[in-house]
Amino acid sequence: MKPVVNQVADRRQVMIGIAIIGVVFFIIGFVSWVNSILIPYFRIACELTNYQSYFVTFSFYIAYLVMSVPVAYLLKRTGYKKGMMYGFFCLAAGALLFVPAALNRAYWIFLAGLFTMGTGLSVLQASANPYITIIGPIESAARRISIMGVCNKFAGIVSPLIFAAVVLGKSQELLRTVEEGLLAGADKEAALNELIRGVILPYSVLALLLVGIGLFIYRSVLPDINPEDEDEKVAAANSDKTSVFQFPYLVLGVLALFLHVGTQVIAIDTIISYAGSMGVGLLEAKFFPAYTLGATILGYMLGILLIPKVLSQKNALIICTALGLVLSFGVVFADADVSFLGHDANLSIWFLASLGFPNSLIYAGIWPHAIRDLGRFTKIGSSLLVMALCGNAILPLVYGKMADATSLQQGYWVLIPCFLYLIWYAVYGYRITSWNRK
Repeated sequence: MKPVVNQVADRRQVMIGIAIIGVVFFIIGFVSWVNSILIPYFRIACELTNYQSYFVTFSFYIAYLVMSVPVAYLLKRTGYKKGMMYGFFCLAAGALLFVPAALNRAYWIFLAGLFTMGTGLSVLQASANPYITIIGPIESAARRISIMGVCNKFAGIVSPLIFAAVVLGKSQELLRTVEEGLLAGADKEAALNELIRGVILPYSVLALLLVGIGLFIYRSVLPDINPEDEDEKVAAANSDKTSVFQFPYLVLGVLALFLHVGTQVIAIDTIISYAGSMGVGLLEAKFFPAYTLGATILGYMLGILLIPKVLSQKNALIICTALGLVLSFGVVFADADVSFLGHDANLSIWFLASLGFPNSLIYAGIWPHAIRDLGRFTKIGSSLLVMALCGNAILPLVYGKMADATSLQQGYWVLIPCFLYLIWYAVYGYRITSWNRK
């Protein structure tokens, strides 16, 4: 593939394009990572089990699996700019569904809204990720993805805090009484109705903002790109290929990305509930996703500084997957009460928060390995990788089921096989270019 910087004469326009994609990644992070506080919020307000509450992430991210192929055809017809506008409109529609859902305290309508928002994000992901990957040399793609990751995770830090301030700010005493089981009967129903309706105004305003951002991007100078242009070398290498499934490193990379994003969302979206099991209230526990995402941003910053001049993205991927496995064992086995950053909690939760650090560069390492040299198969390959983001939907449910059957801490055993496979892909799997063992 030809880097876009060689195709677009105006380098300034390309830099503006990168900045606009940074805004897209910020929005993706903002509406995605608020799920970490929506899960316990809905669990309380809609009276759910742990397993039922994790359908928040399932409904949100399963759209990546269901809608990725239709999204690929949509982008082929509309192009990236117009497609992004439709993605933001879809996000806005999902946000508006929160209004009837809150008025009726109907969990299934909330889930429909989350699925609609996930559909909008699948459009944005399918557009933004290949764009940022091929806009420059492939060996420095992890660095550019790290920059986008900073935008994404910074949004993830502020979104639960904004949600808590705007939605829960005026209902702190009400939330406390509900959490402590001090209400019953009609009083409890009235309190739960009042609590859940706190989302109506914020999500209505969010819908308007999303429509405005979509229109802004469509009218911006963001250049449309064709990621399926092949140079002569790539065209010759792919001359005998008739299917995207003839690229083993891509197929194996899809599985790697599926497992990685699942471990990432488990580390962020379950941490508030895990803190609650240690006696930490929701209003205090809201800070824990910020710690995880802060560790992720630290990893991204190191990636920006070190890749590729000091550390290759291949070695960064190996180091991060191995560190993720070590920290996962810490989550499962650590058992000591500590006081840190003003919180009295079990040591294992700090291992969980620390997973944000290695998770930062795993995504940035898998994507360029998996999408390299696909040529005319790039668009469908990107769609498969976006499909893999449904790991965010499925693995939290696996965790929730294990947590209900054992304990919240023992449920984190689901992380161990995921990181073992990621280590294998980082060391060997990405190099497999043929299904023929010879």
